[in-house]
Amino acid sequence: MTTTVPSHSSRVSFLYNSFIHGSVNFSSSCLLNSNLKFKEQRSSRICKASLITNPEDFEVGRSVGSYGFMNITSYSKYNAGAEDVQYSSSDADRLRVQDVGEGQVKIRLYEGRITQGPSKGTRVIFKVYPGQRAGGTEADMMAANELNAHLFLQSDPKDICKNIQILLGGFETQTGEQWLAFRNDGKYSAADYAKVASDKISKDSLLGEQNIWNPFEQELKIKRRSTIVEKDAAYLVPRLRDLAFSVDLRNSTLEESSGELSDGLWRRASSASAFSPKEKRAFGIADDIYGAGLLFAYLAFFPFCETGIMDAHSLQRLLENTFQLDLVAAREYCLADDRLLEAVKFLDLDGGSGWQLLQAMLNPDFRKRPVAEAVLNHQFMNAAVL
Repeated sequence: MTTTVPSHSSRVSFLYNSFIHGSVNFSSSCLLNSNLKFKEQRSSRICKASLITNPEDFEVGRSVGSYGFMNITSYSKYNAGAEDVQYSSSDADRLRVQDVGEGQVKIRLYEGRITQGPSKGTRVIFKVYPGQRAGGTEADMMAANELNAHLFLQSDPKDICKNIQILLGGFETQTGEQWLAFRNDGKYSAADYAKVASDKISKDSLLGEQNIWNPFEQELKIKRRSTIVEKDAAYLVPRLRDLAFSVDLRNSTLEESSGELSDGLWRRASSASAFSPKEKRAFGIADDIYGAGLLFAYLAFFPFCETGIMDAHSLQRLLENTFQLDLVAAREYCLADDRLLEAVKFLDLDGGSGWQLLQAMLNPDFRKRPVAEAVLNHQFMNAAVL
């Protein structure tokens, strides 16, 4: 998911559930088609050589869903007057109106496995980008961008980040579809995890239970939620699994003309007065921290609320538009709503360090946001409750 500051274009992924069975016709061409040109680099050759590119080495299983992208071009901003010191739940409802358009590219997901070679039996998840006829040139650009990102990130087999989904191979079908095969380490998202926690809250509320379930209380409780993690998983490992809109921030590439998929990022950088390659690189990193901050807010609120009380877009608009990223004001508002009280208490732990971290990650000035290492070492992230 790509998240942005207010009033700029962004793309937000959404997952459908559609189960389709059928045969797939493959071509015998090499990995992807001629439209997907990646830059030859010494560091990526090892990764490229190790990718499985023969479609006959794969077996395609059932469909596990599909997802697309929404273009959010503007928000309806709430303009509070100086005399307005109170916020009501209707304020959030008014923020639901925004300019949203569905993107042209729809990506399908299939289960599968490798049937030949050293990795025989390995389970995979296929990410299928439509051909140009269905998805236009944007689909090819997204597939190429994701391929390039993994070629770089997986270039050193001894130094691959455990928090990315591992690309194992790919191929092109006769209809021009691009099939990327990733190691199947679990197909559930952070939203799925939060939804189970929220559903548990709703169920407990209906049963009249007084104690709110804390999803961070015991690891065993998390492990028992089979709809969230694989049943044989020892612990929960978050992984980035969509790099279609990733942007190369190396200094050597920032001087080059930007591609269409990165235009939104550089427009936001320009509006934040980041023009030089060094400033653009800093903005790109800070933009990721901002997106991670929104995810942090979502995971802090959604599991503690009953189903239907809060969703990702409503929370984002509440923080960005109603409170203009003023987390002190946002806390006061949430504190007055019994339905949000448990989320406030969670962020209040360890002397309110959760709110402090969230405010830092969502700082309107990108230059003042912490780097990833500082976030990981923050006292809230190392608190006993986590």
